[in-house]
Amino acid sequence: MKNILAIIILFFTTVGFCQKTEHLKDPRIKTAKKKAKKFLRQQGIPGMSISVSDNGELIWSEGFGYSKRKPKTKVDPSKTLFRIASISKSITALTLAKLVDKKLIDLDESVYTYLPDYPKKQFDFTVKELGGHLAGIRHYKGNEFTINKKMSITEGIGLFKNDTLLFEPSSQFSYNTFGYVLLSEIMQKAAKKDFNTLVKESIFKPLGMTNTMLEDSEINLPNKTNFYRKKRILSTSVANEYKVAGGGFLSTSEDLIKFGEEIISPKTVTKNALANMVTSQKLKSGKITGYGIGFSVEHTKNNTYKYYHTGGGVGASTILLIYPKEEIVISVLTNKSGVSMEAFGKALETIFVD
Repeated sequence: MKNILAIIILFFTTVGFCQKTEHLKDPRIKTAKKKAKKFLRQQGIPGMSISVSDNGELIWSEGFGYSKRKPKTKVDPSKTLFRIASISKSITALTLAKLVDKKLIDLDESVYTYLPDYPKKQFDFTVKELGGHLAGIRHYKGNEFTINKKMSITEGIGLFKNDTLLFEPSSQFSYNTFGYVLLSEIMQKAAKKDFNTLVKESIFKPLGMTNTMLEDSEINLPNKTNFYRKKRILSTSVANEYKVAGGGFLSTSEDLIKFGEEIISPKTVTKNALANMVTSQKLKSGKITGYGIGFSVEHTKNNTYKYYHTGGGVGASTILLIYPKEEIVISVLTNKSGVSMEAFGKALETIFVD
């Protein structure tokens, strides 16, 4: 009996080893790894996590550098929690798609249908315009980006609710995070459920994203990275609770692969509802914005779709790339502010997609 058990254990160990070795021999990974090390060094990034899936299989997942410099703690792509910054908007979009499926929200309805007490503006605007950065809601000003006061979503709306719109809705595109604060308020009112509970039940649990969560500024999680503004200098503290929908989630690069796979082959939402999120919106002039709801929308050089989002936060620079035709997902998370991620994302696209 013991011999049989030993043979079984050896078999599965060998199979797992062969699979791992097969991926490590993939020339794409070897090339990407060299570029990753160079990128880390040139940008002075303390720690970075990269995960890549191909046809639903995780083919590369690796940590580079350190999540904490004192004491030195290596990055683990399955455990190290990074701020994902504005990739949070993509998570919000998928949650919104579920509410559309349930007919709890109509994207073409006025924001005032769901929030009748929101201060009246010179123009009306829809949920869809809000999610597509077309509503005229302003972005941060002053020190709002680094506010270190824990606030609820409702309290956060007080930062901008009395400001006038920047322009007539759908006449311009103006990227902002405050619009997603307002969007999350609409979502929790329509669902009659706290936004964070809504996202956890709708997205994280069904997709097995066990390492993705709201960053509570009062809780120090053991696997959470430190956040840096320079390679050896820590960022100031920040409280992101009120803007969780636009930039307040923590996650691992591996959890974001699970999310990206859902966008390629949706199981929790209908394709019709998801299409609203990944279809570029248009201005009144007819100009394509290159942004749906929570996703930038572009084409590869092969003229296939690419859905993605970058993120920049206090101690965080990130990118999530999704290629539905090629069935490839790439996630890159770092613990340093101010790193331009699009060029590196393009380099990885060249390796794994082109």
